[in-house]
Amino acid sequence: MADEDIDIPKSGKGKLIIIIIVAILIVVLGAGGAYFFLFTDDESAVSEGDAPMQDEVVVEDKVDTSSLDAMYVGMPRPFTFNVPGQDRERLVQIKVQLLVRGIDNENMARTHIPLIEGTLLQVFSATNASELSSASGKESLKIAAVREVKRALKEITGSETVEKVLFTGFVMQ
Repeated sequence: MADEDIDIPKSGKGKLIIIIIVAILIVVLGAGGAYFFLFTDDESAVSEGDAPMQDEVVVEDKVDTSSLDAMYVGMPRPFTFNVPGQDRERLVQIKVQLLVRGIDNENMARTHIPLIEGTLLQVFSATNASELSSASGKESLKIAAVREVKRALKEITGSETVEKVLFTGFVMQ
């Protein structure tokens, strides 16, 4: 009686063998197709009329334009500080954005915002009201800010990262 329970009908063995063979064929065909699409050169797709002559050299420019895109990193809060004036101290508020090139520099600038804020605050607080009241004084403040931010970032990261410091808001009372 035990022998009768173990016997597999012959039609079941045949179906099992067919399923195994079909599965093996699917795996082999899938692997072959993947190899064809992933590892074949594009040169085989070029027709003979389009093929370069033997003396010609085909040069492909592969410039990553995303690294050249201008991106702006805004400081999370405006800088508010006092500056000495002729008659009295003045309150100054400056909103700042940084111009960087590429996603890597944008991420690096965002990572080091506390360092950038501290550096900018040092530069801003070293000025006085008479310098900030003229356009040339504001421009020299921007130049000093860029120089110091680049220096601070170069010490920490090894690259300058920031291209420009832009004043998007400037109020002096």
